[in-house]
Amino acid sequence: MSIVDHRFDIVDKARFRNGMSRLGSAVNVVTTRSGGKRYGFTASAVCSVSDTPATLLVCINRASSCFHAFANTRHFCVNTLMPGQEHISNHFGGKTPIEDRFALGEWREGLTGAPVLSNASVSFECELTNAVDEATHRILFGRVIDIRENEERATLLYCMRRYISA
Repeated sequence: MSIVDHRFDIVDKARFRNGMSRLGSAVNVVTTRSGGKRYGFTASAVCSVSDTPATLLVCINRASSCFHAFANTRHFCVNTLMPGQEHISNHFGGKTPIEDRFALGEWREGLTGAPVLSNASVSFECELTNAVDEATHRILFGRVIDIRENEERATLLYCMRRYISA
């Protein structure tokens, strides 16, 4: 059953992207390990789903260079960046080759083997519970199995196509 009402025009891509740029969000680097290698990408599409059990979601573009690793993993980690870590966001969000992305930052292995950024504002280590394809993206649902918080607790935000420290 489709819930789309076709009586309305679809908003064009540019208008949608401009509108979404005003929706501020935390800057995250989402990581996993697959085939003995580390993979990661920058994501702003991260959201709490439930606290019982603790669950969050992450959206990844299916055309992403590291999609295959996340399509075949059972675990991932959402590392929320702090002010001053913009370079890490840019490194994981740009065209940096996958094998070079972990050159920046101090990384360690989490409980599940997923890479955890040692000085992230907070890191949520997750076990994949469901995945749903929608349009160009896959939504990964993860049950949170470990949380590491930084005492500083500052978070890097992104809004209007620029970083904001909070």
